[in-house]
Amino acid sequence: MTQVKSGDTVHIHYTGTLQDGSTFDSSDGRDPLQFKVGSGEIIPGLDKAMPGMSVGESKTVHIPADEAYGQPSPEARQNVPRTEIPDHIPLDLGTQLQVQTPQGQTVPVTVVEVTDSEVTLDANHPLAGKDLTFAVELVAISE
Repeated sequence: MTQVKSGDTVHIHYTGTLQDGSTFDSSDGRDPLQFKVGSGEIIPGLDKAMPGMSVGESKTVHIPADEAYGQPSPEARQNVPRTEIPDHIPLDLGTQLQVQTPQGQTVPVTVVEVTDSEVTLDANHPLAGKDLTFAVELVAISE
């Protein structure tokens, strides 16, 4: 039976959960996730778990934050004067917004704090600092 090796393109179904058991993502009801093993297209911990798997095999993979989305970076948080944000922009805690960098790049941010004078925006990935668990089923291997 063929086993996954680095460089193979794999197709997997998965369910990702947090330590409290809540699901943060799943391929349920969608096409399998497809990626090239060892290419850096997905988080390192899941990529490293693929070699040696055979089609039809399932396993559970526990991935520490450092092998997933890393630790939150304090530099990714920015305080913005409230006067610089248009009135029609919602500023509820947890609201996801997109901002444009001076270089023209669009970056997703989350509103994490609001005061009378400032709004704190966080550009860290929402799963940064979190240990993740993936239930994975290998559906196919293609060259």
